[in-house]
Amino acid sequence: MNKVPMTKAGEMALRAELERLRKVERPRIIAAIAEAREHGDLKENAEYHAAREQQSFAEGRIMEIEGKLSYAQVIDITAIPHTGKVIFGTTIDLINLANDQEVTYRIVGDDEADVKRNLISVSSPIARALIGKEEGDVVVVKAPSGDIEYEIDQVRHEA
Repeated sequence: MNKVPMTKAGEMALRAELERLRKVERPRIIAAIAEAREHGDLKENAEYHAAREQQSFAEGRIMEIEGKLSYAQVIDITAIPHTGKVIFGTTIDLINLANDQEVTYRIVGDDEADVKRNLISVSSPIARALIGKEEGDVVVVKAPSGDIEYEIDQVRHEA
């Protein structure tokens, strides 16, 4: 499988979640299962079934995170010389040419994307349109509602 780009911050967040699941959640769930077993008949023991369901979810998430980290290509944007071009990990200030509204996006990996926090996936239409462009360039983004023209106001390398 191909490597998947991920920012340093994204990697650290996944590693922190993995650590929490392994060292906090897993022992808590094991204790809950042991306590529920002590209550007797497992067929009709709702606490036991709930704890087993939590265990299944936690173990599945651990495996998912381990898989994501194994395929991650961590890119530290601060180690790349600033050229003014839009690349993975950069923060871009855009001006919508139709209404002069300003918007700021940061291009991140697929797993890190969160539109509410202005983190857009490197595979999103807007990121694909921006990659390789420079400050002052006008970019046309193909959106479901129609083409949107943006001017790249500023490109920043932020940690």
